[in-house]
Amino acid sequence: MPGPTRRPVRIAPSVLSADFGRLAEEIGAVAAAGADLLHLDIMDGHFVPNLSFGVPVVASIRRHTSLFLDAHLMITDPLHYAPAFVEAGANNITFHIETIPDPVATVETLRGLGVQVGVALNPGTPLAALDPVIEIVDLVLVMSVWPGFGGQHYLTESTDRIARLAQRLRPDQTLEVDGGIHAANIGSVAAAGANTLVAGSAIFGAPDAGAALRALRAAAEDGARAPEQKA
Repeated sequence: MPGPTRRPVRIAPSVLSADFGRLAEEIGAVAAAGADLLHLDIMDGHFVPNLSFGVPVVASIRRHTSLFLDAHLMITDPLHYAPAFVEAGANNITFHIETIPDPVATVETLRGLGVQVGVALNPGTPLAALDPVIEIVDLVLVMSVWPGFGGQHYLTESTDRIARLAQRLRPDQTLEVDGGIHAANIGSVAAAGANTLVAGSAIFGAPDAGAALRALRAAAEDGARAPEQKA
């Protein structure tokens, strides 16, 4: 059984927390600071109790950056809308396991669009729900808050869930964590085995988004090294 993934950690700023009146400038700042990808939280007001942004905004973001666009579809019918997000420039489509009766067919359909495919699960969803697709997706996204709103506190029980999933994933798969990530806890999340950390308000809510991103990366890298140092 593979052990926890030890790929280099990646920092994924969540565009939902950016100032949409200065979106191109904000994206440019985090790109210059070394952001590895951008996380796009797409909400429909049905699966989650909030609306965020849609296809035109994703297309606009794509015009202003070459960064990998990680589209997290927190929507009831991801297959209906996924083609439009791919056409707009998304490089990865992540759907929620809670929304889909046939997750294997969903992965196959999304992969047919020519993008990477991820699966997300909410804090209250058993990890076993991922069993049908865990070996065929590119990315597993652990929600460490209840989805729908930014600025929530990290649910500490998520760390154990991350560690358990890290034991099951191959080195070429991404284990992403989204929700309540900040400088004080990102190290422990990385130590548990996460290799892609989504941060919104911790980056875009800081006086200097670039400096905040660099500080998060340093803390995450320290955390990722800790288990190896103890071995």
